[in-house]
Amino acid sequence: MSTTINLSGTKKGVISVTKIDKPYGEKSEPVASIGISLAGNADAPEWKVHIPLDNLEEVIKALEAIK
Repeated sequence: MSTTINLSGTKKGVISVTKIDKPYGEKSEPVASIGISLAGNADAPEWKVHIPLDNLEEVIKALEAIK
């Protein structure tokens, strides 16, 4: 599953949100990968963060609180 969102305040920028099942090899746990590309390339973001799925609900709550 992957979602691409236009990055507000930019001409071509995007935010990409993807689930990666084994980001660091066979024994690694799934993560949500959030990337930012000012150039508009969702497949090669300039910045990214990997959030373990076990932490995802807490991160969503924190983001909702900021909203």
